[in-house]
Amino acid sequence: MDSTGSRLGLSLGIIALAAPIVALGLFIGTFAAPVTSAAHSNPLAGLSFYTNPDSTANIAATAAATTAPDSAEAATLARIAEQPSAIWLLPEKYPMDTVQADVAAIADAAVAAGQTPVFVIYGIPDRDCGNFSAGGLSETDYPIWVSSIATALTLTPSVVILEPDALSLATECGNVDQRVAQIQQGITTFAPTLATVYLDAGHSDWLDPATAADLLNRAGVQNVRGFATNVSNYNDSAAEQAFGEAVSALTNGAHFIVDTSRNGRGGNGEWCNPTGRALGTIPEATTDGGLRDANLWVKEPGESDGTCNNGPAAGEWWNERALELAAAAGW
Repeated sequence: MDSTGSRLGLSLGIIALAAPIVALGLFIGTFAAPVTSAAHSNPLAGLSFYTNPDSTANIAATAAATTAPDSAEAATLARIAEQPSAIWLLPEKYPMDTVQADVAAIADAAVAAGQTPVFVIYGIPDRDCGNFSAGGLSETDYPIWVSSIATALTLTPSVVILEPDALSLATECGNVDQRVAQIQQGITTFAPTLATVYLDAGHSDWLDPATAADLLNRAGVQNVRGFATNVSNYNDSAAEQAFGEAVSALTNGAHFIVDTSRNGRGGNGEWCNPTGRALGTIPEATTDGGLRDANLWVKEPGESDGTCNNGPAAGEWWNERALELAAAAGW
């Protein structure tokens, strides 16, 4: 056979060998494409968030229904209580010896109701840098406590917001390295669980996006779903959307959630029980395929920010303010 025939035979042989490889690649590709798409899909889409029967709002609504069942106050408080809000896990309320069983019981109740619980981990050492929500655990006890919570959520889908204000306040408290290490440890602890985890990024009226993104990147935001903004604050959704998108651009496209519990009228520059505010958008996952995964009521809207503007202690129910927020929102 001449050289032309040899080359032709070799070419046909290569094509014959290549055909099944190409076919195999196309076959694998049909299955690989959805995996890539799923990695960027919203894990909160379609979820019904847990309405805690032991929430401060529900306790207040039950009391009002008992004393004045036909009153406008009872109806308003009942409507607030119907909205799912986050469950704040503080060691003062959920101590080390019971926290695992307590969280497991909440998670089981949520599953039974066909809902997904939202938890806020809030027990970091020197919490709130000595401000109104001061407290937390020791350096030794804190990781053990967090591990107990993670163990309770290992096989139960949940949403976890990890230590509001911890990173943002660290710039003022001078303990950035300590906070970054503590958040990193928390991320590692929750990694084996089914929890969808968000770090806290402060809000649009606090740190600039570059500073917030730097803290998040150092803490390991790339190893969780993303970050939360406006937790326990009042900034309007447009401001938080812009802030979230700016931070996301600096954190490799991290997604975020926004606390809309009290941002119906936006903020006025105050963070502690400002007057004239309103309830915001009800809690639900977004459906637009954007960077914001959900609007959540991370802060129960009737709970005080602290002993300021005539409010009770931080976290205590404040009936008057709850009704004011509802009225301002047209409820």
